[in-house]
Parts: sequence; C-alpha cells; structure tokens
Amino acid sequence: MSAGGAFGGNRGARPVPPEKGVFPLDHMHLCDAEKKDYIGCLKSSGHKSDLCRHLSRIYLECRMNKNLMAKQDMSELGFGKKPVLEASKDGITNEMIED
Repeated sequence: MSAGGAFGGNRGARPVPPEKGVFPLDHMHLCDAEKKDYIGCLKSSGHKSDLCRHLSRIYLECRMNKNLMAKQDMSELGFGKKPVLEASKDGITNEMIED
C-alpha cells in the first residue's frame, strides 16, 4: 500500500505555486472593461498584438492595482522605452518614451 495521494503525490506536502504564468481569475470582473477593450482591439487588428500593446499595458496595470497579480515593473513584463519620432522646427527628433 502506498501512503501517497491519488497520483502518487504526498498528501502532507504543501503545494508551491509557480512564480509566473498563473494568477487569480477575475471572478469579480474588476478589469472587464480593460479586457474587452484589449480583445476588441485584437479582433479589429487581425490579432496583431503589437497594435494593441497600449491596451495590454492598461489591462495588466488594472490587474496589479486590484491585486489580481503581483505588482511588477512594466519593463519586467516587456514594456520598455521605445523611440518616438517628433517633428520640430529644426527637423525630426528622436525621443524615448515609456511603452
């Protein structure tokens, strides 16, 4: 006879959640508007996620603010600075802004 669980695991061991990739579902629909905006953008852009990155950022920030995921610097989630071309009276300048 085995003293383990149904699949051979130890029933007394406490499970350890993964560091990334799994977070609580939004059962209370706290970020539904942000999610719908992002999904709508994906559908209208032919699922080109780069065109909807700004909405992805807003959705992730909502999840962090509502404690649905751990707070992290956005640069750790792939949102860094990106170059933006601006027209000035002297010509075009290149500036960095937060993505």
